[in-house]
Amino acid sequence: MPSFDTVLEPDLVEVKNAVEQTAKEIGTRFDFKGSSAKVELKEKEITVWADSDFQIGQVMDILIAKMTKRSVDVRFLDRSAKIEKIGGDKVKQLITVKSGIDTETAKKIQTLIKQSKMKVQASIQGDTVRITGGKRDDLQAAIALLRAQVTDAPLSFENFRD
Repeated sequence: MPSFDTVLEPDLVEVKNAVEQTAKEIGTRFDFKGSSAKVELKEKEITVWADSDFQIGQVMDILIAKMTKRSVDVRFLDRSAKIEKIGGDKVKQLITVKSGIDTETAKKIQTLIKQSKMKVQASIQGDTVRITGGKRDDLQAAIALLRAQVTDAPLSFENFRD
């Protein structure tokens, strides 16, 4: 039975390269001279330090530009954490790199497939959603549907089997 997996998996090597390029640019830019602005990556968390909220915004602009250049979708970045004040006039923000489909998005995908009345089934398997169907054309229609309807997550489709 033909099937494919819907996943949410960033290219972590490219994310690391984008963070390193951002750190390099922060070190060379004139408007960051003498400031404590820096960015670093640990596992799947990017931490941005700066002197003010405005500077964090500037560092984020650089980071987003570098990620875009390296073909990393910026929707992988979860900026929901608030900017924290740390000692004196310094601030930091924690940005997580999304990896794996969360249960809310997985259920959304599953209901979209069911409501579409296509002859395919969606099953949640951990942090992926496997979609199976009788025909290859049905699966391709399901991929097109998911690309059109799920815009808040950069989904990719892997493990296509005939």
